[in-house]
Amino acid sequence: MSSTRPESTATIEREHATASTAPLIRPFAQIGRTDVPLVGGKGANLGEMLRAGLPVPPGFVLTIDAYHRFYEHGELAADVAACLAPVDVDDPDSLQRASRALRDLVLATEIPDDLRSTIVDAYHALARGSDANGAGNGQPLVAVRSSATAEDTAQFSFAGMFESFLNVRGEAALLRSVKECWASTFGARVLFYRLKQEMPAEMPVAVIVQRMIDSAKSGVMFTVDPATHDRTRIVIEAAWGFGEVVVGGQVTPDRYVIDKRTLATLTADIAHKEFLLERGPGSEGTVRVDLADDSRADGRVLSDAELRAIAELGLRSEQHYGAPQDMEFAIEDGAIYLTQTRPVTTLGERPAAPPSPEIEGDGAKAGRLLVRGLGASPGIASGDARVLASPSDAGKLRTGEVLITRRTSPDWVPIMRRAAAIVTDAGGMTSHAAIVSRELGIPCVVGTKDATHIVANGAAVTVNGTEGTVIAGTQAPGAVPHAVPAAAAAPGAAPPNAATPGAAPLIAAMTSTAPRAAAPAELVTATRLYVNLAEPGLAERIAQRDVDGVGLLRAEFMMLDALDRMHPREMLKRGRADEFVERMAGALRTFARAFAPRPVIYRAMDFRSNEFRALTGGEAHEPQEENPMIGYRGCFRYIKEPDLFALELRALHDVRTEFGNLHLMLPFVRSGRDFLPCKRLIDASLLGADRELELWVMGEVPSVITWLPEYARHGVRGVSIGSNDLTQLILGVDRDSTLLSEMYDERDPAVLHAIHAIIRESHRLGLTCSICGQAPSVHPDYAEQLVRWGIDSISVNPDAIDRTRRNIAMAEQAILLEAARGAAPSREAIGP
Repeated sequence: MSSTRPESTATIEREHATASTAPLIRPFAQIGRTDVPLVGGKGANLGEMLRAGLPVPPGFVLTIDAYHRFYEHGELAADVAACLAPVDVDDPDSLQRASRALRDLVLATEIPDDLRSTIVDAYHALARGSDANGAGNGQPLVAVRSSATAEDTAQFSFAGMFESFLNVRGEAALLRSVKECWASTFGARVLFYRLKQEMPAEMPVAVIVQRMIDSAKSGVMFTVDPATHDRTRIVIEAAWGFGEVVVGGQVTPDRYVIDKRTLATLTADIAHKEFLLERGPGSEGTVRVDLADDSRADGRVLSDAELRAIAELGLRSEQHYGAPQDMEFAIEDGAIYLTQTRPVTTLGERPAAPPSPEIEGDGAKAGRLLVRGLGASPGIASGDARVLASPSDAGKLRTGEVLITRRTSPDWVPIMRRAAAIVTDAGGMTSHAAIVSRELGIPCVVGTKDATHIVANGAAVTVNGTEGTVIAGTQAPGAVPHAVPAAAAAPGAAPPNAATPGAAPLIAAMTSTAPRAAAPAELVTATRLYVNLAEPGLAERIAQRDVDGVGLLRAEFMMLDALDRMHPREMLKRGRADEFVERMAGALRTFARAFAPRPVIYRAMDFRSNEFRALTGGEAHEPQEENPMIGYRGCFRYIKEPDLFALELRALHDVRTEFGNLHLMLPFVRSGRDFLPCKRLIDASLLGADRELELWVMGEVPSVITWLPEYARHGVRGVSIGSNDLTQLILGVDRDSTLLSEMYDERDPAVLHAIHAIIRESHRLGLTCSICGQAPSVHPDYAEQLVRWGIDSISVNPDAIDRTRRNIAMAEQAILLEAARGAAPSREAIGP
């Protein structure tokens, strides 16, 4: 925290001297992740990659100080103020006139001689330091890109409001492109947002100048399988020419799966690639080259040697950043360059996929394979096919139908939310359709080549997003959300009572004929089965399944929508707190209404600092941590930033005035030293007078075993064991580490001992005990052991509901048989 003590005159003079000699240009080698305020987010990351020893195309950054030097030399402040004074921000014509005038003003302003010569010298130095290819007699082709600072907003970052220019050659073109980047700070959309928020109209940006790579091959790489979250594999997708065709899903790329330990190529799926993009004649622009009569159309893009070299770079990047990475690469004259890397932030718990379903119907058509592609988002769903050509056909798709199209883009997102599953002709694991489907939690198959021509409109189909198949006919009812008929809960029906160890309650529950909230004719178990959810669009659908409530409602997905992917402190700074509360309450209300009267346990925000930094403005508010997993997160963050926590509590209170089934769970509680101050914040809020609110804690930190009595004494009524973090902390294993992945095991005896102790202590204190993890849905013996220990509920992802209910039922039946035979139920722990 900054001191309020007046600074000495010497200190002020020293800072003034530093500012007057501040560098106008920084080569990539002199910047890193902490230099965002000086060189913007993109520039800082390029420098960080270079520091990590990764092959980054050479370049430099014109710093924020260079922008200020230009702005002050041109004496633009008065003219900018004069242009903005008469602007009516709600009048598009007025805004456009001001924007044009300001942009023209910047472009007409001369760059001061010292800055001009500095830029030109750096440009020629770049030519001398680069290889001969593309140097153009000291005039290399470069890319000139804007690099926004932490003041950037979500709209700016994701809508491309700042300019970038490719294939720039020569001093004059370079200087013009730099000024174009600076002028883009006065774009109409930028002005509109900043004036609406009463922020300064000027928005300095840094400018990246980097040698262009004339890509013969390019693509993307995940250092974890993005579909299955298998951390022992690397997935690489590649196509000919520039990488836009891969990232944009314009062609179906080759897909290679690499073993992370040996770097051997496990699979190589060679796709038909219809075209490529390359540099145009005379090094101008980008042109499309049809591959219809070219052997490259069906040729393999990457050799095994290239795959190994790319995978090695991926491992180095993952080790440096400490998390799985999503990277972009380009190959020029055999040399591999990395042009971008970012953390993979969508790694949640994902159970193994269920086996292929049996298909209803008779005759040759039912169960027939229609098309096969790449399974991009796991799960199985059935519905009527709806083939759409463009987002303008949105009205033709009814909720629960299977969307089939050529490829998707951001314009498709509202339509995709209504679909049971998504199938595309083109695209790979990093295409828009694949990424959005994984975020929405719906099955997706991409790269089928011709699904839009083979699958008939209105035909009943089943999509298997794990195996990558589309089959004629519908799956048996009860196996997928869209095949389950809605069933209203009986008036006043309450969820089944929690189980306790022993045979008596099991017999009572399994022979009960009381109505249930879910569909009838399902397995009845004394151990409750909850579901983990995050996407409001899935609430109604999953509420129709055979579940007893929501055991883990993750805040993060809803919060990203409510924040417009902006850091919450930035939203507060912009005076949008009420808007955030309203949007969060709307999402929470969707879940509470869909599952009522069944309980919905909302886990409060648990972003880690590295995830918060990825949000717009996050760099200005988040600490740099070597190990964010055990850093500034969870309950401790709430007591340090009570104003943010108060917004969540307001949203929760607003919904609980209508739906009393919504409850609160605190994540990553370390001890009474963070729990008690947090509990006081809750008591001081509007929720403090709500005696029906259930307060839960996550059992992730091993200290929970010792502190449970204190938590119970101060009002905690439930514990949910977070087996992922608990396993990491007990075994001292980072599950994201390539080197340690084989040591991560939720079935390790030490982990099981801790889980058993938490269950036993919870019951001694009269607390409800649950678990939200992957193992119970994958390993029947794991579920059986939890039931034998008397776990009250198990919470799993939607695609594991039926399998886990069966595992629970089998375990309870085994206990009943032992009781009938007079044998003492076994309580021995399972082995790894």
